[in-house]
Amino acid sequence: MVSERKKKPFRWHVLVFLAPAVIVYTMIMILPLAETLRFSFFQRDTTTQVVSFVGFENYIKLFFDPYWVEPFLNSLWNNCYFFLIHMLVQNPIGVLIAALLSMVHLPGKKLYRTAIFMPTLLSFVVVGFVWKLMLSPLWGVSKGLMKSVGLGSWYLPFLGKEETALTTLSLISVWQFIGIPMMLIYAALLSIPDEVIEAAECDGVTGISQFFKIKLVLILPTIGIISILTFVGNFNAFDLIYTTQGPLAGPNFSTDLLGTILYRTFYGQQLQPGDPNMGAAIATVMFFIILTGVAIYLFFIQRKLTRYEM
Repeated sequence: MVSERKKKPFRWHVLVFLAPAVIVYTMIMILPLAETLRFSFFQRDTTTQVVSFVGFENYIKLFFDPYWVEPFLNSLWNNCYFFLIHMLVQNPIGVLIAALLSMVHLPGKKLYRTAIFMPTLLSFVVVGFVWKLMLSPLWGVSKGLMKSVGLGSWYLPFLGKEETALTTLSLISVWQFIGIPMMLIYAALLSIPDEVIEAAECDGVTGISQFFKIKLVLILPTIGIISILTFVGNFNAFDLIYTTQGPLAGPNFSTDLLGTILYRTFYGQQLQPGDPNMGAAIATVMFFIILTGVAIYLFFIQRKLTRYEM
């Protein structure tokens, strides 16, 4: 007599544990995203206030209408520059600081680690307001500080000139968030097994050579994760620009990012009324830009990063 195969009981407890997270994620992420996408396919007549389906007309205006394409490309370029500064300044310095803090005999490591990470805990409003006061040519302390160290001739109204405003805000953002890559890389360095380090020392690989040939290779996956987090965070940036330069992202839109042009389009500016449907189109384009960057990292770059079992 052939024994019947017993059917595995359905694991209801899996649904019970997943349901709250799925419901919350759907309500705060999936539904708003879907509604934003749907909203971008409509347009409201400013005279009759009638909402009608226009298909891809908002996207066509965004990419081909001179009224929209010039400010959009300007904000996109500024966002790329904002991200580039973070990649070239924040992450390398974060790696350097983490490497120094991982030294066994470095005195005061906890104090340095806490002091460097502290700005990350501050809100954008506090950081923007404090730096705006410090860099003010009227009552700021930066001019006096630069004079005291012999750099008075280099002083400029950094937030008031088109050539320096975006770079200055990028460096302020680097100062605020450099603690995140520092802590992640510091944790990755500490997780390297002692056996690997001892084997390298037995082979005569020590000091700087050991860091570049052994440690840096082992923490490449962590650096990759930091890079994609930096990309996502920078292309969602808004608070710092709004706090220091206002919704117009002055001077002359030189600090305009995708987040600020989205805000002005959706809610309006000065005497210009807002256009929520066009704002939804810009938000959708922002989403697909970020999605494309994340997909390139996950499917192309991450696969090339060799992961070592530690």
